[in-house]
Amino acid sequence: MATTLLSTAIKPRSPQGEYANEPFTDFSHPENARKMQEALHLVASQLGRDYDLVIGGELLKTADKIRSVNPARPAQVVGIHQKAGAEHVEPALQAALRAFESWSRTPVDTRVSLLLGAADIIRKRHFEFCAWLTYEVGKNWAEADADVGETIDFLEFYAREALRLAGAKTPIQYPGERNELHYIPLGVGAVIPPWNFPFAIMAGMTAASIVTGNTVILKPSSDAPTIAAKFIEVLEEAGMPAGVVNFCPGSGATFGNAIVEHPKTRFIAFTGSKAVGLEIHERAARTRAGQIWIKRTILEMGGKDSILVCADADLDKAADGVVASAFGFSGQKCSACSRAIVEAPVYDAIVDRIRERVAKLTVGDPAANHYLGPVVNGAALKSMLSYVETGKKEGKLISGGQAPAIDGGFFLEPTVFADIAPDAVLSQEEIFGPVLAVIKVANFEEGLAVANNTEYGLTGSIYSSDRKKLDRARHEFHVGNLYFNRKCTGAMVGAHPFGGFNMSGTDSKAGGADYLLLFTQAKSVAEKL
Repeated sequence: MATTLLSTAIKPRSPQGEYANEPFTDFSHPENARKMQEALHLVASQLGRDYDLVIGGELLKTADKIRSVNPARPAQVVGIHQKAGAEHVEPALQAALRAFESWSRTPVDTRVSLLLGAADIIRKRHFEFCAWLTYEVGKNWAEADADVGETIDFLEFYAREALRLAGAKTPIQYPGERNELHYIPLGVGAVIPPWNFPFAIMAGMTAASIVTGNTVILKPSSDAPTIAAKFIEVLEEAGMPAGVVNFCPGSGATFGNAIVEHPKTRFIAFTGSKAVGLEIHERAARTRAGQIWIKRTILEMGGKDSILVCADADLDKAADGVVASAFGFSGQKCSACSRAIVEAPVYDAIVDRIRERVAKLTVGDPAANHYLGPVVNGAALKSMLSYVETGKKEGKLISGGQAPAIDGGFFLEPTVFADIAPDAVLSQEEIFGPVLAVIKVANFEEGLAVANNTEYGLTGSIYSSDRKKLDRARHEFHVGNLYFNRKCTGAMVGAHPFGGFNMSGTDSKAGGADYLLLFTQAKSVAEKL
């Protein structure tokens, strides 16, 4: 474990060339398939190990444990983790505060080197990290590959953005003065990532925090703590000083809430449900004794995302986009299409095409690279099955709806309901699973109104060959990430800064040019000449 208090252990390095997204892996290539199978075998030999809390570089054990299991085979333990409790809050804060004193003054080049070094390590062990994602959260090979690639993208992109931010200048130099603008770190932050992108989002929020000079208390999801522990190991190998990131899996109700409320916590970066995000926002807004700042919350809270299919669209491409968006990673993406809004003249044709495509999707163990793996846990499956029963009352079940018994795993077939009303439960509530509602509308105007009729505003897509419709949607389709004639999932770092409106969060725009600003405060310095 890293114990260095200063950053001299990090080998200086600079970004090589212009930023470019990490390429996807072609698993149809026999060599790539072989490497993935070897990685699955390697990781299988490491399942069930114990992982300690890491606070200020010290390894700690607790009486209470968090057992991370394979959702495809719940009897298979992925990792056993110590469970941070109320007694660990103050030690974690103090360790992060001590590290902040030196890390906040560490040259930006050194902090950038840490991210670049971590990216190199992950790139070299790409397939291994894919395998961990397959076992811990049930991602098939392509979904795991995209998660690992996005992790590398965040590290590389934020490294370059930190250098750009360090070179910021005032818009003008006032006559007779030397004017400077510095973006300085905030302090100690709580990073609370989700389980569905447990590598990329977790690493992205953590990397943005530390590259700007902050220190972190990382509380990963209890459904995915092992991949976070592996990331901590990567950071330590790359030379991270003790206390810069403190690894503290724990209960949200005890450890998580206490960290959010602590007067020395400066910011909270969270991705997860609307209910939890709003609770964090409320707790953070209350000023505690000894608190001398307004806490900042950086929140991404989900969506109820729509794809609008117009009568003039290429119907085959539209159906492909709907199915890919709705059922990739079993619909467990905040950007997933959960509503297909279809103009009446092509409604039946789209429903038929969706049914045909869904019938070809396979459900099973993601280690065997089935298209749909399990949902994350038993509680999630129970909730989804409840929505299926609701859907049977609200519309017509045309595909799926069953929970196949596979190795005791938490599986649900890709499920499609037709003839769902725009204000139905299935149209309004976030299900976060492989359940799609198809809604008929008379025309484009009605379709656009339905697309905007939820409390969310994260992603959306429109399929149309009419430039006037696309131009109108550009202004009136109220989501943070809008796509034309393509699926509504798969935001790429740098190209599609990600974050939504309304109850989808604070529109933080992860992977965008202004994301690092959220982890800094601007200090203007003027010197009279």
